[in-house]
Amino acid sequence: MQTLLTVLLIIDCLALVAVVLLQSGKSAGLSGSIAGGAEQLFGKQKARGIDAILERTTVVLASVFFILTILLAYFV
Repeated sequence: MQTLLTVLLIIDCLALVAVVLLQSGKSAGLSGSIAGGAEQLFGKQKARGIDAILERTTVVLASVFFILTILLAYFV
């Protein structure tokens, strides 16, 4: 059981790192410095697309990471 949880935790960690690195920064490039407050105004339209998918995936992978870590600590 411990080996299975460890393998799942390593896979989850690698996936979490990859998903975080794929995300763009909140103020990426010149548009972040110029748009500034406009991002707050039009922020709801940005919720569609690949950014939203990556954000949801990050939340899911982080939750799985915490659950696996707690389970691994319990079984060890």
